[in-house]
Amino acid sequence: MLAPPAVALDLGLRVLSEAPDASAALVVPQAPVGEHTDLDALRRLAADCDVVTFDHEHVPTEHLQALEAEGFAVRPGSAALVHAQDKVVMRERLTAMGVPCPRWTTVRDAAGLEAFAAEVGWPVVLKTPRGGYDGKGVLVVRDLDAASDWLARGEVLLAEEAVPFTRELAVLVARSPMGQAAAWPVVETVQTDGICTEVIAPAPDLDEGLAASATEAALRVAGEPGRHRRHGGRACSSLPGGSFVVNEPAMRPHNSGHWTIEGSVTSQFEQHLRAVLDLPLGDTRPRARWTVMANVLGGDYPDLYSTYPHLLAHDPALKVHLYGKTVRPGRKIGHVTVSGDDLDDLRARAATQPTSSREW
Repeated sequence: MLAPPAVALDLGLRVLSEAPDASAALVVPQAPVGEHTDLDALRRLAADCDVVTFDHEHVPTEHLQALEAEGFAVRPGSAALVHAQDKVVMRERLTAMGVPCPRWTTVRDAAGLEAFAAEVGWPVVLKTPRGGYDGKGVLVVRDLDAASDWLARGEVLLAEEAVPFTRELAVLVARSPMGQAAAWPVVETVQTDGICTEVIAPAPDLDEGLAASATEAALRVAGEPGRHRRHGGRACSSLPGGSFVVNEPAMRPHNSGHWTIEGSVTSQFEQHLRAVLDLPLGDTRPRARWTVMANVLGGDYPDLYSTYPHLLAHDPALKVHLYGKTVRPGRKIGHVTVSGDDLDDLRARAATQPTSSREW
């Protein structure tokens, strides 16, 4: 999804692809095959690039530090990206900044978890510090027995209080090396089994003060030294009484911002390119009063293209994006977007579109 704005800006892309037929390799001509854990492959990619950036946070921190030591431009840099790679590092920094967070601690054994639960109450949310996403690496436990398998690993775990939130919000912001920053309207994300299934932009019936506070917090975090090109995705949870706590950051284009492709003057993907190349940032104003995006999750039916005539004829205003990914149950393989003035109508129309490849 970086390819269309890159073409418009006359920018060349290279992508380190896990396979010759990976989705990005199908649209980016320069797509050498390699693993993100292979430092030599990263060096070869970086050698022909003005700047290196990411579509996920799983590149080893030490590899990024090696690239920076060798003079390659890495944005966001390793000092910033580690806050999205390691949830414990993230919690420590956000807490030090005074950003609202759930009560949390680190635990390694049953005694530590029991002491924390005595303070905040059951249930407790356990998270692996690294590697989790879309509900993976997250476990809600109501007693010690439920946590026994995870505690048996002997690894440090992040333990957080279970927050009784009213809904999840996402704050999408960008910051460039020159210090310019921009923010999109705060959106609401709807989660199903730990996976985002719908995004509503802007978040309906959101108190202006809460929206301003959440956006200010995101911009403040983005303004930390070294945090070039900062994204907030699934950023915070709205609490009763008009307050919020931060869930987790992402420093890359994020699923909660896919609505911006059609719904905003500048999409998150064009903005990402502008930011990492230190170009002036684009206008983030919405193009319509409301935009609704629904994710398409993998099911049992792999042939999606043959359904286009029916879908596009049924709703000509619908924008369909498929990612060229192999279909697997529960995997995000595409999204649909629709914009207009009647939110109830838009949500109904998005809901009538296939939200799973079982329905295609």
